[in-house]
Amino acid sequence: MATFTTPETPEPVPLEPAVSARARRRGLLGRDGIEGALLLSPANSVHTLGMRFAIDVAYLDRKSRVLAVRTMRPGRVGLPRPRARHVLEAEAGAMERWGVRRGVRVTVHAE
Repeated sequence: MATFTTPETPEPVPLEPAVSARARRRGLLGRDGIEGALLLSPANSVHTLGMRFAIDVAYLDRKSRVLAVRTMRPGRVGLPRPRARHVLEAEAGAMERWGVRRGVRVTVHAE
């Protein structure tokens, strides 16, 4: 399983990569939660239509630097971020605990 860290992450966070078009379309739909985070790549926007829980969304540029972090309630459509190349999704409140905020670089570790 892959993980990710930031300079402030106390320990590596489990990460599910969604790199196929099908996996990106499905995202977190139909789930009641997630351990860790989901990385959509490539992606520059998300929606929460049909979601069962609120999520934190971090938009990353091509160097995996965080451009913005937003919390989205179910039933919302996020605007595309032109410079974003990847989107990191997790349960609401998780990004703050992990130190994921604007300007921080996210490092992905493949296992």
